Amino acid sequence: MKPSILFFVLLFNWIFFSCSEKASSIQIEISNELSLDRTFETVELSKQFLGIETLNGFGIQDISSNAFLTSQLVDNDNDGNMDILLFQPEIKPNSKATYQIVKLPEDFKASEEKVCYSRFVPERTDDYAWENNKVAFRTYGPNAQYRFENRLEEGTLSSGIDAWLKRVDYSIIDAWYKKYTEKTGTYHEDTGEGLDNFHVGSSRGVGGIAYKKDSTYYISKNFVSHKTLTNGPIRTSFVLDYGVWDANGTLIKETKTISLDYGNNLSKFEIAIKGVDTISAGLTLHEKDGVVTSHKDETWLNYWQPHADSELGTAIVTIPLYFIDSEKYETDVKDLSNAFVNLRVVNGKVKYYSGFTWQKSNQFKNQYEWEQYLSSFTKKLNNPLKIEIVKQ
Repeated sequence: MKPSILFFVLLFNWIFFSCSEKASSIQIEISNELSLDRTFETVELSKQFLGIETLNGFGIQDISSNAFLTSQLVDNDNDGNMDILLFQPEIKPNSKATYQIVKLPEDFKASEEKVCYSRFVPERTDDYAWENNKVAFRTYGPNAQYRFENRLEEGTLSSGIDAWLKRVDYSIIDAWYKKYTEKTGTYHEDTGEGLDNFHVGSSRGVGGIAYKKDSTYYISKNFVSHKTLTNGPIRTSFVLDYGVWDANGTLIKETKTISLDYGNNLSKFEIAIKGVDTISAGLTLHEKDGVVTSHKDETWLNYWQPHADSELGTAIVTIPLYFIDSEKYETDVKDLSNAFVNLRVVNGKVKYYSGFTWQKSNQFKNQYEWEQYLSSFTKKLNNPLKIEIVKQ
């Protein structure tokens, strides 16, 4: 072997093993500066932040216990190299915890259970449905709109967000739709897993958006296209494009990126908006027999209502950057009574969280417990965990 070739081979090996050693020795310290336990918060570690070229094959190890934690890798640009590592630390109030980025053993078996899961559902017209271990949702696509507008069966005209009231911690989407397609049952009846008895119609459901012009709220029709981004043990995410819609002469372009993380009752909505500088996210008031609670200082809105033989809380949470105010909008027109959070569009985007709790799921006993959850969620949102590389 010629000296020049030998030099480059040795150089390559040195760089490769140096990078591998560097990656295997990265330690991060996560700080919780609140007097609250931090659980079910997803930490995102990018390869840029960690200073490595790819996260392929890497995971998280708890230094105090040497245990490998549940994690999820995300390839943002579909180039085969993982760009982000997701995991959920558990950190006591006013304390810190240290974790290590490690190459997982070859015999390490990650869970393949569908926990945070979403998919397009062509067998039920063209729903898009998503869920985690706490809650489930769906919304409606262009074929459902076409069928509605042409008076065909199974048509739905709505950009509202439907709540599926599950009370089990495993995936139900495929099983419930299978009941529908095989005519072996219906997800509108509770056989122990929960049911869909939440009416959406043209309402905003749980977090659908509207544009307020003068004193009227205008809404889009169904989404026009979809793209699934991630499914896994930590997060599911996807994109819904609503194209350009007309709010009484004001043209609005809307694209939603929605994600739902493990252990959370609230989906995250990141909406790209063009054409307006404000937008509103709403909660249907149904029979208008519930209680609207708004906390401006904590920037959350809740609607607690009787629901069949139980009770239901639906909520929207945002941060002060986007929050303008909230409003209870009531009308005699069917489905158009909603509680709204009015939001500021910042650099073409709006971000908020929306979701629900069903009392029969036994996740929260009453309105007070649910609103304590919303309060804590908001505090954590406004005081994110601090992440620092301590060894590399």
